[in-house]
Amino acid sequence: MAGLFSKFWGLMSSDLAIDLGTANTLVYVKGRGVVLSEPSVVALGTHQGKRTVLAVGEAAKLMLGRTPGNIQAIRPLRDGVIADFEVAEEMIKYFIRKVHQRRSFVSPLIVICVPSGSTAVERRAIQESAEGAGAREVFLVEEPMAAAIGAGLPVTDPTGSMVVDIGGGTTEVAILSLEGIVYSVSVRVGGDKMDEALVNYIRRTHNLLIGESTAERIKQTIGSACINRDSHSIKMLIKGRSLVTGVPHEIEISQAQIAEALFEVVGSIAAGVKTALENTAPELSSDIVDRGITMTGGGSLLSGLAEVLHQATGVPVTVSDKALHCVVLGTGRILEEFNTFKGVLVG
Repeated sequence: MAGLFSKFWGLMSSDLAIDLGTANTLVYVKGRGVVLSEPSVVALGTHQGKRTVLAVGEAAKLMLGRTPGNIQAIRPLRDGVIADFEVAEEMIKYFIRKVHQRRSFVSPLIVICVPSGSTAVERRAIQESAEGAGAREVFLVEEPMAAAIGAGLPVTDPTGSMVVDIGGGTTEVAILSLEGIVYSVSVRVGGDKMDEALVNYIRRTHNLLIGESTAERIKQTIGSACINRDSHSIKMLIKGRSLVTGVPHEIEISQAQIAEALFEVVGSIAAGVKTALENTAPELSSDIVDRGITMTGGGSLLSGLAEVLHQATGVPVTVSDKALHCVVLGTGRILEEFNTFKGVLVG
């Protein structure tokens, strides 16, 4: 009977790897792969001073900027770390239940990512949120390490690898060798700062107020890190509220203007990469020159960014073909081959 219960419990408590991102949360279930990818957004309703969760993920994101006074759509993570502990716990709980078909008694082991620049307090907050959501055991791994493993870099070998993971809240730049991070820089700039830069630029130059969702759509459609010969001819119609008349208005914006708007953000990412290279040992530097820099994360898909970093550093730069999923795939591989990668986990 005990053996049958143990077997039953093993089936029910499928272990998870979670990429808890500022913009999106991805969940990998052991033996099944990536089963969930949803925005890290929670919609809360307030009644008589008490907050209740109304929606999580995709449904909550649709409410951003469209809620009445008693409903608030928020992101519980900022710059890759938890800003609202209680809401983050509810969000993790929701995702665990969703991937396990809402079985509330599932108690998984969870491997979860943290930014390399996060403090001990911030890491503890993530760990406690996962434990509060029902995890029986929680292990942490630094995002650049997970990204490198997911991108297929030889992190366990005595050779240098360099990864630049551009997420929603942070850009993680790291030099890795022998299961460890030799040097890392966590720049609190990512996809969200790009969206913010676009909102500010369009308000400043066109007197038009747009929302975060519109800015994200512009970035994904015609976004570029640099100006080329076609940038002025690639255009897009965008809608917002005129700051002059106060009524809805539509304008046309070019890719060249987007590149101008993102100039400072791209410059911050390039500066972080150069700082890491300047602090790298000569032997590892030669490995990186041979192997190049690997870019991961949604922000790495920005057109022209790899070319800008190559020009800034003189080192070959490639974007992983699994850029959006590298972190969660790397975390999932750690979960699947736990004994092999146990050395990469952090306290």
